[in-house]
Amino acid sequence: MSIWRVLLAILFPPLAVYDRGCGSIIIVLILTVCGWVPGTIAALVILNKPQYNTYTAYE
Repeated sequence: MSIWRVLLAILFPPLAVYDRGCGSIIIVLILTVCGWVPGTIAALVILNKPQYNTYTAYE
């Protein structure tokens, strides 16, 4: 997690999780509309989780 992502999560949470999928963006957007703090916390939690590539070929 880079410092730029953390700053982006604090300033505009939905934009910070744009590469984590549509579901993450929608959840963070709804929480941000309900209140800035829940959206920021959700974005930081989502950014802290490791990102798995589901499209890798299994051997």
